[in-house]
Amino acid sequence: MKTVLLIGAGGGMGSACARMLLSDGARVLGVDRPGTAMPEGVTPLFANLTDPDAVAAAFDAAKTLTDSLDAIVYMAGIYDADSLVEIDEDRMRRIFEINVFGAYRTIKTFLPLLHIGARVVLVTSELADLDPLPFTGLYGITKGTLDKYAFSLAMELQLLGISVSVIRPGAVQTPLLGGSVKSIEAFTARTKRYPGIAAKFLSVTNAVEAKAVPPEQVANKVKKVLTAKRPRFAYSLNRNPLLRLYGILPKRLKLFAIRIVLKTK
Repeated sequence: MKTVLLIGAGGGMGSACARMLLSDGARVLGVDRPGTAMPEGVTPLFANLTDPDAVAAAFDAAKTLTDSLDAIVYMAGIYDADSLVEIDEDRMRRIFEINVFGAYRTIKTFLPLLHIGARVVLVTSELADLDPLPFTGLYGITKGTLDKYAFSLAMELQLLGISVSVIRPGAVQTPLLGGSVKSIEAFTARTKRYPGIAAKFLSVTNAVEAKAVPPEQVANKVKKVLTAKRPRFAYSLNRNPLLRLYGILPKRLKLFAIRIVLKTK
């Protein structure tokens, strides 16, 4: 029976992934914040990912349960919207702590349990390989950083016989999606430098938001990575066609397009 460490096991995508793994007969060790509910059958290893000591304690607990992991799946993440010249340092540090350092911290800590042939899977975002957008740039920057980290990790872990892959989903029906809309609305209400522009950005975002897919589709992508004979590095899901078009524009045209789209009277 496979043993999988699932970080973010109590979230929308994490819960769907846990149920998929359990239905396939895997043993799931779930990591999430203390007190977070996880699907029945998951062995909980509660830890605050921003606390190195808590992650180390989760590792010690895992060692009492198993001496080997077949995979680590990182699905933890938070969203925040703001301008880069208005956001306070604590909020900026927090999103990096969870979206980037949380992955670095848990994978580094649990690496001794991964055997040759094991897999590491990180869920990033459809924004990860794109240039950031205004006001959601902080989220895009962290997911882009996570994507770059994952490729650097893939370069190194392949030398140890361990593969690394990323999944880049677009909109997914999870609490994070609703939270992202509320975050943009909150930014629109509080910004002092971009009041009219932020309102325009919110209306444009709502108009072009891709249709969200259920989290089970992300879980199926994880299953594909874990069962593939030779997994690819990157897997995409539900990418917004307008964002894909934006992605191929030269940077100069991207800047021009944003000025035109967000122009106010």
